Amino acid sequence: MMSDPHQDAPRPEDDDDLVAILDDGPGDAVTEAGRWKVAIIDDDAAIHSGTKYALSDYQLAGHRLDLYSAFSAAEGRALLARHPDMAVVLLDVVMESDGAGLDLVEHIRKELKNDTVRIILRTGQPGQAPERQVIVDYDINDYKAKTELTGDKLFTSLTAAIRSYQQLMRLVETRRGLELVVEAASELFDLKSMRKLAAGVLTQIAGLVQASCEGLLVLREERRAHFAVLAGSGVYAPFAAGGDGPLDAAMEQLVQRAFERRRHAFEATETALYIETASGREVVVALTSDRPLSETDQTLVAVFCGRLSTAFDNVILYEQLQAANATLERRVADRTRQLTLANERLTAQWQRLKRTNDHKADVLGTVAHDLKNPLGVILGRSEMMNELLCLDPPNIDRARSQIEQIRASVARMTSMVDDLINDAMLDAEDIVLRLADIDAAAIVGAVIDANAPLAERKGQMLVYSGPDVLPGRADPDRLREAIDNLVSNAVKYSPPGGRICVSLASSEAGHRIAVSDSGPGLTAEDEQRLFGRFQRLSAKPTGGESSTGLGLFICRRIVELHGGHITATGHGPGKGATFAFTLPPLVQRGPS
Repeated sequence: MMSDPHQDAPRPEDDDDLVAILDDGPGDAVTEAGRWKVAIIDDDAAIHSGTKYALSDYQLAGHRLDLYSAFSAAEGRALLARHPDMAVVLLDVVMESDGAGLDLVEHIRKELKNDTVRIILRTGQPGQAPERQVIVDYDINDYKAKTELTGDKLFTSLTAAIRSYQQLMRLVETRRGLELVVEAASELFDLKSMRKLAAGVLTQIAGLVQASCEGLLVLREERRAHFAVLAGSGVYAPFAAGGDGPLDAAMEQLVQRAFERRRHAFEATETALYIETASGREVVVALTSDRPLSETDQTLVAVFCGRLSTAFDNVILYEQLQAANATLERRVADRTRQLTLANERLTAQWQRLKRTNDHKADVLGTVAHDLKNPLGVILGRSEMMNELLCLDPPNIDRARSQIEQIRASVARMTSMVDDLINDAMLDAEDIVLRLADIDAAAIVGAVIDANAPLAERKGQMLVYSGPDVLPGRADPDRLREAIDNLVSNAVKYSPPGGRICVSLASSEAGHRIAVSDSGPGLTAEDEQRLFGRFQRLSAKPTGGESSTGLGLFICRRIVELHGGHITATGHGPGKGATFAFTLPPLVQRGPS
C-alpha cells in the first residue's frame, strides 16, 4: 500500500494511497485544480490504511486531498524533497530509530528550509518523547498519541493545520505581492527616464480616479514652441513613438487650450492638467474619461500633479547630466586611445632602442672576444717575421710560413666581420629578398665545392644526394649563405675522417635541404639554445676553427624570410646531427 517515493504525482487509477475527496452534497462544488497535499510518514502499514479511511470523506474549501505515503524517515526525506508544496505531514516519531521522526523535523526545517509545511507528530510511545519537551525543542504544530487521535480529532487537527498552512501561504503571497508592487512602483517612477515617468503619470492618474482614461502627456521646452508627446494611453498610445500621423483636432485643441490657460481644466469627460517646472518647461496631461471626474477626483489629481514639477526637472537634469557624461566619456575615451597609441609607439621605440643597445653590447663583446685571438696571432707572427728577415742571411722560408699564418688569421677575421655584417642586415625590419628563378641543385653544388678543400684537409668525405637539376624561386645569395652556414658547420664540428652528407629533395611541401654530420651530436642544453643569436653549442671545432655563434641564427632568419622553417635533430652522443630546412612551394613558384 506504499506509494512510489519517486512518483511526483499519484494517479487515482493505480495508487491506493490517493484518497479522492467526495462532494458533501450536490450544492458543493469541488475544485479539481487545487488539492491539499498531505504526507503520511509512518512505519506501520495499518496507520496508513486507517488514516486514509478516516479521511476518505475529507474536504476543505472545495479542495480534495492528495495523500502520499512513506514508510521510513529516509523515504520521507525523498518525498518532501520532490514535493516542497506539501501542506501537512502526519509524522511518526519512532521508525527506523527512536528519534527518526524528530530528526526528520530538523531536516525539513533546517536543511530543506521549509517553514510553511505543517507537521503533526504521532507517536505510539508517548513517554519516549515527552510532549512538552518536543513542543519546545522542535518546530512542530501538534503532537498526538496514536491512541487519542480518533477520526474526529484527526479531522480537527488536519483542518487546523491546513488552515494554518493556507494562512501562511497567503502571507507568503502577500509578501511577494508587496515586493512586486514596490518593484513596479520603482520602475513606474524611474526618475532616470523621462518617458517612463510620463507613462507612469498617466497610469497613476487613471488609478487615482478609478476611471477608464485615455490621453497624452506632452512636454514643451519653450513658450510658443511645438510640444513633444512623451507618453500616450488608449488610442493615443502609438503617438508616444511618433506614429499614426498628427493628433486629431479635438485632442490638439485640448492641449493647446491648456498651454494658453496655464492651469488645470475639468470639462465634462475632458481633463487638461497643466504643470510648469522650475526650469521653465511646461507639461500638459490631456485626458478623456468614461465619466466626469468628481470634486474629490479633481482634488486628488491636482495634489498629485503638484508633486510632479520637481520630478520632471530631476529627470531633465539627469538626462542632461547623462548626455554631458556621455560626451565627456567619449572625449576621455578618445584621449585615452590617443595616449594609449602614443604609449605603444613609445614602448615599441624603447624596445627597438633596447634591442639595438643589447645588440651593440653583444657585438662589442663578440668583437672583443673573437677578434682578439686572430689579432694576437697577427701581431706575434709579424714580430717573428721581422726577426727572421733581420737575420743574415734572412730566413725567407720561415718568413713565408709566418705570412701564411697571418693570412689565415686575416681570413678568419674577415669571416667574423662578414657574419656580423650579415647579422646586422638580417636584423633590419625593412629587409627585402631579391627573388629569382634558381637551380637549387646548382647552388648546393657550388657550396659543396667551396667547402671541399677544408674537408679534404681534415680527411672528411663530403657527399651529395639529390637531383642534378631542381628549379625553384628564392634569393640565390641568401639561400647560398644559409646552405653554406650548415655545410661549413658540419665540416667544422665533424672529426677528421668523418662523413658529411648534403641532400636535396622536392615534395608538395617544398624543397628540403638537409646536412647530416658525424660530429658529437646535440645535448639537451644545445636543443634549447639552437638558432639563437651569439649562441655557441657545447661541441668544439675539431680543427681549431673559430665561431661567432651567429651562423645558425643567420640561417634561421634567411629561411623564415623565405616563409620556410628549419629544424635540427640529434642522433645521439657521438652519432652526429641533421640540420634541415624547407622552402615552401609559394617561394619556389611565386613571383618576385
